Amino acid sequence: MEKKREVVSEALKAEEKLKSVWLILTPEGELHPIEEFSFNGYERLKKFADYEIKKSRAVDQEPPHIALMRSLELVDHEPASDPGNMRYYPKGRLVKSLLEEYVSNMVHEYGGMEVETPIMYDLEHPTLANYLNRFPARQYTVESDEDRYFLRFAACFGGFLMSHDATISYRNLPMRLYELTRYSFRREQAGELAGLRRLRAFTMPDVHAFCRDLKQAKKEFKRRFKLCRDALKGIGLEEEDYELGLRVTEEFYKKNKAFIHSIVRTFGKPALVEMWRERFFYFILKYEFNFVDALDKASALSTDQIDVENGERYGIVYMDDTGRLKHPLILHCSPSGAIERVIYALLETAYMDMKKNIAPKLPLWLSPTQIRLIPVSDSFEGEALKILRQIERRRIRVDLDDRGETVQKKIRDAEKEWVPYIIVYGEKEVAAERLPVRVRGEEKIRYMSLKELISEVKNNVKGKPFKPLPLPLRLQQRPRFVG
Repeated sequence: MEKKREVVSEALKAEEKLKSVWLILTPEGELHPIEEFSFNGYERLKKFADYEIKKSRAVDQEPPHIALMRSLELVDHEPASDPGNMRYYPKGRLVKSLLEEYVSNMVHEYGGMEVETPIMYDLEHPTLANYLNRFPARQYTVESDEDRYFLRFAACFGGFLMSHDATISYRNLPMRLYELTRYSFRREQAGELAGLRRLRAFTMPDVHAFCRDLKQAKKEFKRRFKLCRDALKGIGLEEEDYELGLRVTEEFYKKNKAFIHSIVRTFGKPALVEMWRERFFYFILKYEFNFVDALDKASALSTDQIDVENGERYGIVYMDDTGRLKHPLILHCSPSGAIERVIYALLETAYMDMKKNIAPKLPLWLSPTQIRLIPVSDSFEGEALKILRQIERRRIRVDLDDRGETVQKKIRDAEKEWVPYIIVYGEKEVAAERLPVRVRGEEKIRYMSLKELISEVKNNVKGKPFKPLPLPLRLQQRPRFVG
């Protein structure tokens, strides 16, 4: 049987050959050739720069987060699917769904109008085929009767086609369309696939802003820059966890130095700049927040772009205040980057904490079990369940270890699961006003009233979405998904 030819965009072919200049831009507005910049105090930026300039995405050893995602029973490879398509166990599905809801809530507050569009598009559609060749990605293709289709790599296609059919006034701009694409697809090369860092099927929060002109686009760009930083902070990634990368044409940089400098000044750290003498892609400016992992590999999280082509390519128009029809500029933003990649970044951060003898953990709002009760024997289960119900009513994920194991074994297992709060409950605790609470990362047991414990948890997760326990509350009733 003849092997089908892989669909590789012209942009991807060009990206491999394009020559660019690499620079470092400081918050003070100083632009340095990369070989002349001192990276003292900016070791993570140096790792990011080295990785980007090399342009090799191949993986030569297993990233640490893969062992963690399996041992925590979050995510695993699915051997019956194409590589880069994953299975999510109940705990992993909980974490993923909470992240999806959190980012979506932030986009709604920003003004994003949520839509839903197909995942599959006609490979011969002239507008789509043209755009496909402007994006550096390999595509999945499928056949239906005599027709060939490709699977989307982002929400652009459906959102742009929808906007083409809309009646838009200058009063509607910036118009913000949002879709949480479950899934987007990119047929990454097999050697580049690495757990959750690089996938072929991924969940991408994608919010486009259609803008009147460059002045409005730059104002919106700055607003979304803050949205991205706030999203990562709320997720649990601090500014020291990622680096800023800018990609820009030489012409745009020269004409908009003050604007670009203000972005880096707001970020507060030097940024890596890739500058092209000529524009090949559809955007004139793009930034990415890049996480550098335990193997010194960099991966883009949040991103935004100023697109100067697709308004015209898709025939998207708005009526200005003089009655003339014009094409908008389009901003492409993912406030968090792929949801799977966020989980990867959290797990890699936890692994790097482990190497520093810091107890690894997930943010409390993402922890599948937030409080675990361990009765010292069966006779204390009834009283422990009463406490559990009080905690559960306050929308806190709490469970009960009723297995026939020793108390020490139960404590060790809870610690292996990264449970944030552990309470051993026995005769002393029945009569006591305060409970002995093992808090993850703290050496000494804390004695807290139930009210104090609940208050501490609720304050820590304030403003974050909540979902109930994804498994039976009794550990004895739980299946084990990873051997």
